[in-house]
Amino acid sequence: MLTDTAARNAKPKDKPYKMADSGGLYLLVKYAGKYWRMDYRYADKRKTLAIGVYPTVTLTAARKRRDEARELLTKDVDPALVKAVNKQIKKHANENTFQTLRLNGTPSNQLPGQNQPVRT
Repeated sequence: MLTDTAARNAKPKDKPYKMADSGGLYLLVKYAGKYWRMDYRYADKRKTLAIGVYPTVTLTAARKRRDEARELLTKDVDPALVKAVNKQIKKHANENTFQTLRLNGTPSNQLPGQNQPVRT
């Protein structure tokens, strides 16, 4: 089991290396930083889930995210796919809000996709 002290004191070496925790979770130590990763198998393929950057994501938070990913795997759901879908949802969540349409110059009496203003 990895400790927070060991993660904090991990120094980069000539090559990136892994510090294992449990359940496939490990800390990948590189010159650029320290990254939480989780290895798992889905559909008979080895996959790696990026969990976050240490110390922004603490050891406790990384373990919690690992447990959430393991729970998805027990339901036969790929955690990387769920993460990608959630990222797309967040990216497109505010695209068609009233404020976005106003900032893009849509006249107040013209609906998106229309060439002519709506007559009132």
